[in-house]
Amino acid sequence: MPCLNEAETLAVCIEKARDFLEKNQIQGEIIIADNGSQDGSQAIAIKCGAIVVETQKKGYGEALKAGFEKASGQFIIMADADNSYDFSALSAFVEKLRSGSDLVIGNRFKGGIQKNAMPFLHRYIGNPVLSFLGRLFFNSSIGDFHCGLRGFSAEAYQKLNLTTSGMEFASEMIVKAHLMNLKIIEVPTILYKDGRSRKPHLKTWSDGWRHLRFLLLYSPNWLFLIPGLLLMSIGLILSIALILSPIQLGKITLDVHTLLYASGFVISGFQFVVFYGLTKVFAVTQNLLPKSQRFNTVFKVINLERGLILGLFMTLFGVGLSMYGLSIWSEKSFGHLESSQTLRIVIPAVTLSILGLQTILFSFFFSILGLKDEKN
Repeated sequence: MPCLNEAETLAVCIEKARDFLEKNQIQGEIIIADNGSQDGSQAIAIKCGAIVVETQKKGYGEALKAGFEKASGQFIIMADADNSYDFSALSAFVEKLRSGSDLVIGNRFKGGIQKNAMPFLHRYIGNPVLSFLGRLFFNSSIGDFHCGLRGFSAEAYQKLNLTTSGMEFASEMIVKAHLMNLKIIEVPTILYKDGRSRKPHLKTWSDGWRHLRFLLLYSPNWLFLIPGLLLMSIGLILSIALILSPIQLGKITLDVHTLLYASGFVISGFQFVVFYGLTKVFAVTQNLLPKSQRFNTVFKVINLERGLILGLFMTLFGVGLSMYGLSIWSEKSFGHLESSQTLRIVIPAVTLSILGLQTILFSFFFSILGLKDEKN
């Protein structure tokens, strides 16, 4: 149980946990991961026969990790020490773990949320929205990404290599379990109104943002790749159409000025896609994301030599178009030009030159990031 000034409810939580272990003849231990309590929670825990682990690093995730490292059992069950979860009703979690599940998560929306147990914003906006994004980003079926009651095997915990320190720790556990193809299952769980007289530690907006930020950072497909491909597609289609001729939409004429913006879309989209690639390689080589078969395939297809050839070809093509534009200008004795015509050559020329140089630089950087993976 993570603990930060839980003197009002800690004893009853420990008592319920002990009763559960005794009634079900389970050999276990009760660990209180204290995060700097100043209300005597540590003394209460010791008096109740629990093991107290203190951590100087602040944060929900830091407290839990300290407790997990101390645990010696085959399975670990975690839950808040505010009496919002019933420690005497953990049979379903133990059964699922014993039957082979790596991670068992409570679902409060299926089990029931008592009156005033969850703030309105959390119940109807925060949790549903973030859980939906988690399911969308990671092809997950989990309905309650943020339930604080969950169990897992000690072996699974070692595989997860959890690193976050705050409330986003809950999301990290589920996301990494999915990425590693661990067996995850949900159990309907009742959420009770906690027994504290003070405000909860959870901060609606800042902690919600931390969860959202984590989901986005661990899903570069949705953060970089998909927006990048969308921008590039729109820009490329619009550019090709405008290079051929102006587009008339009723009384509106799209011409070279729109072509300039379309080229900007292509360049911006390419930057997104490049950043996706760099982020993916960095995350895998730093063990933040598991390596997939697709990752190995990408390294076989995309390498420094191919990138240099493609980048050089694009750059030379851009230079060639620039020379063609320059020849048209020379025919006018370097005087006034009809911008509507020449910009249809110059804008693609500049765009291709920029993309070519970016491709060359990206290929070098991509290869540098991949050196660690090649050594392994």
